[in-house]
Amino acid sequence: MKTTACRILDTMKIRYTLHEYTVNEDELDAVTVAHKVGLPPEQVYKTLVLRGDKTGVVMCCIPGNGELDLKALASVSGNKKVEMVPVKDIQGLTGYIRGGVSPLGVKKRYPFYLEAAAQELDVLSISAGKRGLQIFLSGTDLSRATDAKLVNITR
Repeated sequence: MKTTACRILDTMKIRYTLHEYTVNEDELDAVTVAHKVGLPPEQVYKTLVLRGDKTGVVMCCIPGNGELDLKALASVSGNKKVEMVPVKDIQGLTGYIRGGVSPLGVKKRYPFYLEAAAQELDVLSISAGKRGLQIFLSGTDLSRATDAKLVNITR
C-alpha cells in the first residue's frame, strides 16, 4: 500500500506511520478526516493548490481547522494575489485528486509553503496521495521532506 509519498519518505529515511480511514465522497474535509484518524483537526494538515498572478502555481499546507490567509500567502510567495485552482485542474497539475493531494510526490515541484506552527508538532497528518490514507509524521520531518518555506499563512 506504499504510495509515491511513502517511497519519498522511505528514501529520505524519515519515520512515519500510515493510517487508513473510510472515505465518503461528501466528506473529504480535513476536520472529518481528523475525526476518522483520531487526531485533533489542528494536527491534520490540508494541502492546497493555488495560482499566483506572478509566480504561477504554489502549494501550501495548513491545519485542518484553519483558513488560508490568501493575502499572507500572496505576500510570502511574491504575488499580488493568489487564488485556489479549480478542482478540475488539480489532478493535471499535481497528479492527485481532490481529497488525496499530498505535498510529496507531486508531478512538478512547485514552491511549497508550510504553516510555521507545524514545526512544533511531534505528530501531524498529511494525505498519503490517495483518499482514505494518511501519513503521520513530525512537522520538522514534513518541512525537511518538502523543502518547505515556513510561514504564517493561517487565520
